[in-house]
Amino acid sequence: MSQKIRWYKRFIVFLRDVKAEIKKVTWPSKNEVYSTTVVVLIATAFFGVYLYLLDLLFSWLISQVKAIF
Repeated sequence: MSQKIRWYKRFIVFLRDVKAEIKKVTWPSKNEVYSTTVVVLIATAFFGVYLYLLDLLFSWLISQVKAIF
C-alpha cells in the first residue's frame, strides 16, 4: 500500500514539474507556424519530385543495361 502512495506522490510531483517547464517554453506565433509550414510543404514537394525523377532515370538506365546483357 505504501508503494502505491509513493508512486502517486511522485507522479503528482512529475506533473507539477511538467507544468512549470511548459510555462518556460517560448511558443511560436501564428505567422511563424504558417511560414515554417509553407517551407516544409514546398521542400517536401520539391524533394518528392526530385526523387521521383531520379527513380525514373535509374529505372530507365537499369532497363537499358538489362537489354544489353
